[in-house]
Amino acid sequence: MLIRMTLARIVIVDSEDEKMSMIVLRELDGERAFPILIGVHEAYAIDRRTKGIVVQRPLTHDLIDHLIEQLNGQVEQIIISELRDSTFFAKLVLRHNGELVEVDSRPSDAIAIGAGREVPILVDESVLQEVC
Repeated sequence: MLIRMTLARIVIVDSEDEKMSMIVLRELDGERAFPILIGVHEAYAIDRRTKGIVVQRPLTHDLIDHLIEQLNGQVEQIIISELRDSTFFAKLVLRHNGELVEVDSRPSDAIAIGAGREVPILVDESVLQEVC
């Protein structure tokens, strides 16, 4: 079973002493929430894209987004499907020519690509039971 989540928080610590970032996903129709540690660059990309900040030249996640659009595709959903050895696994689900295509992804990259849009973030119930 897949549970709809929302991006509740982005935490970016980028100092000389410490570089740590995370996102927090919260259950849309419930109380469960959990953090995912991510890279600083991905955190900045998610933050920038959720705020609608446009950069002069496309960065990696912008480029991927533009490629999907130029190939007449759509980002349908993000699925965090598994937690294995403290590592989250995700799929970026695209619609192309009426068919769904699943692409393996890190959760942070998938969320960065879907950020700023109404792309559903879904988490497998087994992952939620393990982290909550």
